[in-house]
Amino acid sequence: MAEAQPLRYEQLAADVRQWIEEGLLHAGERLPSVRETCRRRGVSPSTVFQAYGLLEVNGLIEARPRSGYYVRGQRRAPRPTPAAAVPRHEATEVAVSELAFDLIESAREPGVVPLGSAFPAAHLFPFEALARSGARAMRRVKPGAITSAWTAGEESLRDALRRRHALQGVPLDEHELVITNGAMEALNLCLQAVTVPGDVVVIESPTFYAALQALERLKLRAVEVATDPRDGVDLDALSRLLDRQRVAACWLIPSFQNPLGALMPAARKQALVALLARHGVPLIEDDVYGELYGGERRPPPAKAFDRHGGVLHCSSFSKCLAPGYRVGWAAAGRHARSVQRLKMMSSLATAVPPQLAIADYLAQGGYDRHLRQLRAALAHEQQRVRRLVERHFPAGTRVTRPAGGYFLWLELPPGVDALKLHQQAMTLGISTAPGVLFSADRRFVHHLRLNAGHPGDGRIDPAVRQLGELAAGAAAAAASAARRSTSTRP
Repeated sequence: MAEAQPLRYEQLAADVRQWIEEGLLHAGERLPSVRETCRRRGVSPSTVFQAYGLLEVNGLIEARPRSGYYVRGQRRAPRPTPAAAVPRHEATEVAVSELAFDLIESAREPGVVPLGSAFPAAHLFPFEALARSGARAMRRVKPGAITSAWTAGEESLRDALRRRHALQGVPLDEHELVITNGAMEALNLCLQAVTVPGDVVVIESPTFYAALQALERLKLRAVEVATDPRDGVDLDALSRLLDRQRVAACWLIPSFQNPLGALMPAARKQALVALLARHGVPLIEDDVYGELYGGERRPPPAKAFDRHGGVLHCSSFSKCLAPGYRVGWAAAGRHARSVQRLKMMSSLATAVPPQLAIADYLAQGGYDRHLRQLRAALAHEQQRVRRLVERHFPAGTRVTRPAGGYFLWLELPPGVDALKLHQQAMTLGISTAPGVLFSADRRFVHHLRLNAGHPGDGRIDPAVRQLGELAAGAAAAAASAARRSTSTRP
């Protein structure tokens, strides 16, 4: 079998590494600019950013604000990644909403640095182009169509989504797709379609707090499964769990999981779908971050390996194109009819104007160009914020290195309470997302999720530095207290 050829960004990174090792580029020397490298190599800015980002992660180069990329004088070992959690085996009743509401509301105050936000910066999205598409679409639409919207959604948008899924290797049945009010409605409808109160649902450890809120609302119990910060759900642990306990469904984020950023390799996604099919357990797949990959190709969703209709695939445009438009969808496999009925009984239909605006925007052909720019900006900012964490946070801090998305997950030294750190940071006008939000039993006391999706915000650097100083102070105080306790023992 022929060896796989390296991707373009990997080849560029390998060439720069060779130049450094051979002394053609010296410590402190500036690398060619992104624009110059694009011109010389005939590649896109995204390819250059990915290559330089790979070299940064490996400690060979560093970015200097408003100056460019430089060869590092001394290679710094990257921080280790957080360890995978070992959750309890028992199902747990969920009660996180009150804490989540308090923390989320406080983080939305005007002027607060959005390190705890769940969204990227607004300036990354093409709102002016979307507005033009909306105006154009509304001029064409017949008035009767506005008041006769049907539950499944606008046909033009559904057709565009089916074509896009087909190009990604995910053919959808003609009647499978339902347009929803954002991904959260899609996920909630799918969860409700396959469960009854009291059922057990498998979630990742840690998991997105909105999943916990959905389980709480529907009076479901959660059982957490060990999840690796790089490769996602531990399939052996999941298999053992399914052998010993009746499970109604799994709610998982296989691509760029929130909060870890974990990406399940394609082979593991395929094995996951096969495992759940053998046990007759539906998979609710949250794929809202799937378009925000850092490599050359979009990772296939778990839905791509579904042969029996057991994967209820959910996504939206909120994180990749149109925050605030609240346009999502569910491709619910054999459960599609149940999801449509629940949609009809709850919100009936999704607003027509934002659907038409997005359908028109997709028809103009600029979506993939926007995505390339968005992915390059997020990849670069994520790497930059990780360097800030490595520079300013205390020894013993671990930080993830996701291959996409815009979240970083930090494991702080044991003496640092992330909830107290969040409360201290809020007095300085800095929001965070403490780890207790991301588990049914609030186990992640020393963990923190940071949003690295705000390139160009001049408040980010000083905010990360201040957070690191607060964490270092808490770690030092805990170490001092431990020493005093040891010295006073008889």
